[in-house]
Amino acid sequence: MKQKVVIRVTLNNGKKNARSKAMQIAVGLQGVESVSLQGEDSSQIVVVGDNIDSVILTSLLRKKVGFAELTSVSPVSTEGEKAKQETKPSESGIQSMVWPTYQAGVPYYYQPGAPYYAYEVAGYNQNSCNIM
Repeated sequence: MKQKVVIRVTLNNGKKNARSKAMQIAVGLQGVESVSLQGEDSSQIVVVGDNIDSVILTSLLRKKVGFAELTSVSPVSTEGEKAKQETKPSESGIQSMVWPTYQAGVPYYYQPGAPYYAYEVAGYNQNSCNIM
């Protein structure tokens, strides 16, 4: 599922490369398709991609850049995907059945483990103290 994640980051904390570092961190995450800076002072990072883990992205930005706040996470859908989804159920009203596969060849036999024996030692008292 395609997502749009908006994260507010404080980029004016005295570091020269804060913007490029934040962009590199966002691009390095798996599933990211595009990253852009938005807002009046470019303090929002907008990340678009498939199955982005927004919590991990926010915590990475907090560790490497500074203050980061997760503003919004919203699904992104294009017109082509909507058309595909609408035509798919109307093509046929029959649902296909998927049967589980049969794994033949290796039978399962129950083999009990070794028997468990308990012995009581005569003359052993747990309440006695051997130090004194």
